Amino acid sequence: MTKSTKDRFNPVKSILVSQPKPSDERSPYFQLAEKYNLKIDFRPFIKVEPVSVRDFRKQKIDILKHTAIIFTSRNAIDHFFSICQELKIEMPADMKYFCISEQTAHYLQKYIVIRKRKLFVGVRTASDLFDYFKKHKGEKYLFPCSDIRKDDIPAYLEKNNIEFTEAIIYHTVAADLSDLKDIKYDILAFFSPSGIKSLLQNFPDFKQNNTRIAAFGPTTSQAVRDEGLILDIEAPMPNAPSMTGALELYIKKANNL
Repeated sequence: MTKSTKDRFNPVKSILVSQPKPSDERSPYFQLAEKYNLKIDFRPFIKVEPVSVRDFRKQKIDILKHTAIIFTSRNAIDHFFSICQELKIEMPADMKYFCISEQTAHYLQKYIVIRKRKLFVGVRTASDLFDYFKKHKGEKYLFPCSDIRKDDIPAYLEKNNIEFTEAIIYHTVAADLSDLKDIKYDILAFFSPSGIKSLLQNFPDFKQNNTRIAAFGPTTSQAVRDEGLILDIEAPMPNAPSMTGALELYIKKANNL
C-alpha cells in the first residue's frame, strides 16, 4: 500500500472481482464472503476472440517447421488447436511441448497424447521454463499467444539467441460492462493491465473517489498507477501471497476487526 492510501480505510461491504466466478465451492473468495459477511461478485473485464484462419495465414507461419511449442494458458491451447484443425494440421509425434504449469500441461491432454520425454513443465511462472529453454537451445520454438502478452518469454529467447516464432492466435479485448454503470462496489480487484484498460474503456469518466482498487502482480499494479489511480491493495506480498489474502488483511483493518 502507498502513503496515499493511509486514510482510505472505509468499511468494506462489497467487492467486484474481475474474473469468472470460481467453480470450486471451496474457493477462498466464498470463504472470505462468508467470514466477513461480504457481497463478492465476479465479472470478467476482458474476453478473448480467436484470430481467423485468414488472418493467421497473413502471419506466414509454417507450424510444422517448428520442433517445440510453448503454452502459457488454456486459451492458447484451445485457439492453437482450433487453428490446426481448420488447417488440417496434425502434430507430429516428436513435437516437444513446454507448459507454464501442471494445470496447463494437464489441459493439453484434451488434444494430444502426452509423452513424458516430450513434455517440459514449469511450476507457475514463465521463468520456471528458462532452464528448459537453455537445455534445449537447439529447438525451433513456436509461441502461440495473444496480441497482448507479457514480454518475459520473448525477451529471454531473444537475449539467449534461441530461435522462436511468435504466433498471434487470439485477441484480448474489453468486455461490455455497460450494465455495471450504476452499480457501486467498495473494492474492484484486477489481475492484468487489460482489466484496467477495460474499466477505463467502458467508463471513460470513471472517478475512483472512495472505491478501493486491488491489483495482483507488478504489471497490474503499475497499470493502476500509470492511469493516475490510487492502488489500495497490492498482491502478492510477503504476508499475503494471494489476492484473497491481501483482501483479508485490508478488510480486517478497514472494518476494525
